[in-house]
Amino acid sequence: QVQLVESGGGLVQAGGSLKLSCAGSGRTTFSSYTMGWFRQAPGKERESVAAIHWSGSSTYYADFVKGRFTISRDNAKNTVYLQMNSLKPEDTAVYYCAADWRGALVGKYNYWGQGTQVTVSS
Repeated sequence: QVQLVESGGGLVQAGGSLKLSCAGSGRTTFSSYTMGWFRQAPGKERESVAAIHWSGSSTYYADFVKGRFTISRDNAKNTVYLQMNSLKPEDTAVYYCAADWRGALVGKYNYWGQGTQVTVSS
């Protein structure tokens, strides 16, 4: 199994940028995991934001982040990133990293990080 730790959250003004990182560890092969970013705002359900296939050949973005967010991975560093540009107040949420061994982009993720808070001020 894999353990995940997110970092990079914080407070930013609308229009600004943040880059989230998710570091994986454990006696496993990070490159075999499809990685996803999710978020949950207060009073709302958790929603999928972006995902990158374990093969690296494809990505998924929710419509509300297309053109603003970019997901990437560095398997040598066991890390997946979420570059967030043109942030909006409605992007405020706790962002979670998740992993699924050789999973599909949109599917059930079995491993989750603890989350990192992103707050966008207007």
